[in-house]
Formats: sequence, C-alpha cells, structure tokens
Amino acid sequence: MTDKDLWIFGYGSLMWRPGFTFEEQAVAHIHGYHRSLCIYSHVHRGTEEQPGLVLGLDRGGSCKGMAFRVSAASVKTTLVYLRGREQATGVYREIHLHAALSDGRRVEALAYAADQSHAQYAGRLDRRDALRLVLQGNGISGNNPDYVCNTLNHLRALDIRDDYLEWLVRQLAEDGGKSEAEGSCL
Repeated sequence: MTDKDLWIFGYGSLMWRPGFTFEEQAVAHIHGYHRSLCIYSHVHRGTEEQPGLVLGLDRGGSCKGMAFRVSAASVKTTLVYLRGREQATGVYREIHLHAALSDGRRVEALAYAADQSHAQYAGRLDRRDALRLVLQGNGISGNNPDYVCNTLNHLRALDIRDDYLEWLVRQLAEDGGKSEAEGSCL
C-alpha cells in the first residue's frame, strides 16, 4: 500500500468507463500530448486479423480530459486493474504528466501514452482508412463504432470539441456503421 493518493488522467474510454473506485473527479488539461485515434486495437475493439482503432495520447499539443483521484489505500489495486486493461499488448507507455484541474489545482497524473515504436501504433492515418478500421473493429469490449460514439458523447458533455471524432461519427452513420449508441451521437 502506498501513502499517497494517485491522480489518473483519462482521455478516451477511461472518461466514461474508468472501472476503478475513485474519490474525486475533475476536468483536467495536460500539455505535451494530444488525443489521437492512433492505436490499432487487437483486443478491446478489434482483433489482430481485423483491427479496430482506439485513442492514445500522442506527442505534441494538449488534451482536455478527466482526472480521477484514487485513495492511497486503493492505488495498488487500481494499478493492477489499469495495467491489465491498458497494457494488454504493451502499446501504451505509463507516464506521469502535470495536469491542470478545472478548479485551478495542479496535480501529477498517471496517463497512458502511445508507444510510437510499437507495431500497433498507427500514427496519423488517412481519414478514410480510419473509418474503414472503425467500421470493422469488434473486440472483447465491444464494437469500435460504439467506442467512438461513447467517447464523443462524453467529450460533448464536458464541452470538449473534437472535430476529427465529429467527422468520424457523421461518416459512420452515412456508411452504415450506425449502432444503438450512435443514434444519440448525431
């Protein structure tokens, strides 16, 4: 057990499905990384044979998301859970970033950033290629269009704009990738 609480920064599915107990949450802003649909998903939203596409923190820019404070007593259990979830294939690096919370506090937060040297790092894909991957993606956590839609809905609820995800959701509806969740995205 550690003697310090731990802040965790979520920028994708951790915002809407953290999966761990937390004491507090706050909108947070980090610098040096941006939210990017840059990871081929081989487990949660796709398979090795038919990969999906999920978010990662990629270098450069800034990102607004959600920070969660985990009590010192729960840190060890939370880290075991997060490492199992986020490190299933080793495509993310565990890093610590400075986060500015919406109430003005500054905290150090654990985050999962894209490992650009990993085979599942997709980088910046052509939009049509990204759409094709999302349309085909289905893994142990569900289908890829639902992931994109749920993320966009939660960004909207926090008044965070993401033009790329907005475009993608519009294309999903037009290209027949519409799911139950996407009906509420448009």
